[in-house]
Amino acid sequence: MPSNTPAGADTAVLVSLDFGTPDYAESLEELRLLAESAGVRAVALVEGRRQRPDPALYAGSGKVQEIADAVMQHEAPLVIFNHDLTPAQMRNLTARLNARVIDRTMLILDIFAQRAQSHEGKVQVELAQLRYLATRLVGLGSDMGQQRYAIGARGPGETKLELDRRKLERRVHFLKDRLEKLKHQRVVQRRARNRADVMSVSIVGYTNAGKSTLFNRLTRANAYVANQLFATLDTTSRRMFIEAAPGASPEDGRRGGAGEIVVSDTVGFIRHLPHSLVAAFRSTLEETALADLLLHVVDANSPNRDDQIAEVNKVLHEIGAQHIPQILVLNKIDLQELPAAVERDEYGRIARIRLSAKTGAGVDALRAALAEARAARAPQDVPAQEWHPLNN
Repeated sequence: MPSNTPAGADTAVLVSLDFGTPDYAESLEELRLLAESAGVRAVALVEGRRQRPDPALYAGSGKVQEIADAVMQHEAPLVIFNHDLTPAQMRNLTARLNARVIDRTMLILDIFAQRAQSHEGKVQVELAQLRYLATRLVGLGSDMGQQRYAIGARGPGETKLELDRRKLERRVHFLKDRLEKLKHQRVVQRRARNRADVMSVSIVGYTNAGKSTLFNRLTRANAYVANQLFATLDTTSRRMFIEAAPGASPEDGRRGGAGEIVVSDTVGFIRHLPHSLVAAFRSTLEETALADLLLHVVDANSPNRDDQIAEVNKVLHEIGAQHIPQILVLNKIDLQELPAAVERDEYGRIARIRLSAKTGAGVDALRAALAEARAARAPQDVPAQEWHPLNN
């Protein structure tokens, strides 16, 4: 149990059903890590195989009884499904299990709510939670005889559900307006950076790949680091100075890549990332989409690293950042005692770097790569179209 787990943390029964997907084992391991990151102690795991979810209970009646037995045996107040449940399924399961039931999306939202520190982060998390809650209210309304459409059900005669929905919609509208104002502030800051010719670099990657450790190593910052999912939620940016690339003369430092860059540490991605989170964090993720360069950090020690790379690239495509140049940073080589290394593509540009953000091995090569990228970004006598992605 990690030391930062809150006292009196919930105990829970975890439920995961295998529908024959190839990433089932990885998804199950992530469920364990997500529960741990949320401060939940798993007392039992119930697994099963099905062809498709049951419309009423998601799991079959026999499997639900098995879950109920585990809840009773361990006196667990919480059941966490490794899947997204409909409002009706959640209500039916709660009644059958006599315990609170949450799904994977609710679990991730809870972690985000715990980790948000900045004002913008808290606003984004609350917006995602309210959007999720809105779907629950719609589900509740469906078994009230469609009262929301009945004559006389509005104004003084409206139900508490409708009042709650109106409060929710007003709050969502307020939060969206607040995010737009914060977005405008970032646009002003970005224009100032562009006028000052400051290169923008975003560190992206799968959750727990070591992004914050690398961020701290590069910028000498003190961002929070922990061996858990979503240890970093709020985007943090720092300025750093890059020395000229090797071979550049002192009087030609700018063309050699010397100068300031802004490095941003971003929230990690995960498979099946809830769409409500992507939507709520879109204003922040737009900073990634407008960066000059992405450092795509990968846990080189993970057996699922190829799948994780694909998941990150999928989200980058969703936010319109698929065309931004990338350097693939294979981190944690110290865990396998591998040497630091640099790989170049067929054009001679740095495409991959093997390093350890923890020990610092290979970080100098990354700094040199940043200098190369900065030098290639804005040379006055080279047309902009000659700047290609570092990693295709």
